[in-house]
Amino acid sequence: MKREYKYYRAVERNGVLIAIDVDGNKDSGTIRSAMIASAYASGMAMSVHISTGKVRRVTLADAGFDSAPVEVEKPKATKVDMNDPVLAFINNSASIKPGTLMMTDLKWKYLVRSAMRGKNIMMTGDSGCGKTFAAQQLVVALDRPEFYFNLGATQDPRGTLVGNTHFEKETGTVFQQSTFVKAIQTENAVILLDEISRAHPEAWNILMSVLDYGQRYLRLDEHPDSPIVKVADGVTFIATANIGNEYTATRSMDRALVDRFVIMEMDSLKVEDEIALLKKLHPGISVDDARNISSIAEATRTEKASEAARLSNSISTRLCVEMAGLLVDGFTITESAEVCVYPFFDADGGMDSERVFVKQIVQKYAGEAEEADLFGLSAEQAQAQIIDDAIQANGPNNPF
Repeated sequence: MKREYKYYRAVERNGVLIAIDVDGNKDSGTIRSAMIASAYASGMAMSVHISTGKVRRVTLADAGFDSAPVEVEKPKATKVDMNDPVLAFINNSASIKPGTLMMTDLKWKYLVRSAMRGKNIMMTGDSGCGKTFAAQQLVVALDRPEFYFNLGATQDPRGTLVGNTHFEKETGTVFQQSTFVKAIQTENAVILLDEISRAHPEAWNILMSVLDYGQRYLRLDEHPDSPIVKVADGVTFIATANIGNEYTATRSMDRALVDRFVIMEMDSLKVEDEIALLKKLHPGISVDDARNISSIAEATRTEKASEAARLSNSISTRLCVEMAGLLVDGFTITESAEVCVYPFFDADGGMDSERVFVKQIVQKYAGEAEEADLFGLSAEQAQAQIIDDAIQANGPNNPF
């Protein structure tokens, strides 16, 4: 007798519901996912009419299945050979993470792994979020030779990365190699390329072959037949970059250059993590003051990220650390903000300026007593003084 039905039961594999027959073969797509989910939830099987393709639910027994749950083989995780010293070091990296580095264990492990595997690493994030500090802490943890180059500050990319020629009376024209040439020839060196996003495009062009895994050399001259210097074994390049239109002097980086890196995105610290960092770096600061500083910073970050943002900038962790240091040295929160925070915010616009907006945030967390102490006025008079300061900053022709 010709068989009229095929029978299936619903099982879960790798987090996905599928239909299998009595031999374990997967349905070819005849049964809709909603029917499979319904059968799975109700503990029933499914029959498929061979001629019409019509599907209906039936009991497991009628379909010829055992009522016991199907044992589904779980995917086997890749086994890590902890006898390999490199793998052991990578997977135990949390034990060498500095206490002052507020980075998740996962990102730290990825950072360590990338360095151990000779990857070029680009650390991105807002200014002052700790990119350079994290890179420097990695160098300390790995105990490797370190070389530092601030590419955003150099006005002579070729001189910084290759070298310069100069004339000597006795020997004539002499070529003097740069420190960078020495650095790339140092085995297992970690070379920090700070502010690569602010570098001159000529610097990017020079670095193309240096950072290319298939080349890894530096050409000493633009001529195609000029000598080359090979990058030594184990050299790791770590670049830091501020990526975004809000950063002045930051250029749109060449995609070919960016693709030569693995990207490590640095996050702004959460309030509790930032408080812990401030306490570690400045043990003398009170928890309340540390919380107020971090809360002020978080308020500026939230505002900057909002749809109708009134701020184009925010208070970085670096500025929070500076404020905490000032408080330990006897400054008030309002005073510390006055000298090290407000200069980063635009005073144009009178009462609507970014600086006035930030001053209002600071007032909220500083406390009325501190405000009166700073201005020698009542809280209401202090508010008026803020507005007067903004008007004066914009000159006598300001409409306010």
